[in-house]
Parts: sequence; C-alpha cells; structure tokens
Amino acid sequence: MRVRIDGENCSGHGRCAKYAPNVFRLDDDGYNADRGNEIDVPAGEEDKALLGIKACPERAISIVDA
Repeated sequence: MRVRIDGENCSGHGRCAKYAPNVFRLDDDGYNADRGNEIDVPAGEEDKALLGIKACPERAISIVDA
C-alpha cells in the first residue's frame, strides 16, 4: 500500500501517528514528517495505516495504491 500526505491540509493533529506509529512519523512540531510526499506502508501495517487515515480530521492522507 502506498499513501500520500497532503502538505497543505496536514495541520499537525498527530492522530495518524497515534494509530499507526510504524507508518506515520511526526516532526518536532507535530506535523506529519512526510507531508507533501508519498510513502510506502510497511507490510503488515495496512490495517493500522487505515485507522490513521480515518483518524485524520483534515483528510490529509489518501491511498495512492492499495
């Protein structure tokens, strides 16, 4: 699975990393460290990544390739 983090919509809630800490990294300000980029979800972390995606109140994370 591959996801994209929208750099403009990420507002630093950090909920993605709460549900999927092995997928989503936060920077020192609480924003997704990979905002503006696409990342690969590690094998076995897909369900947690989906929880993190759904938890984002800004809908800043989208699935690029399932």
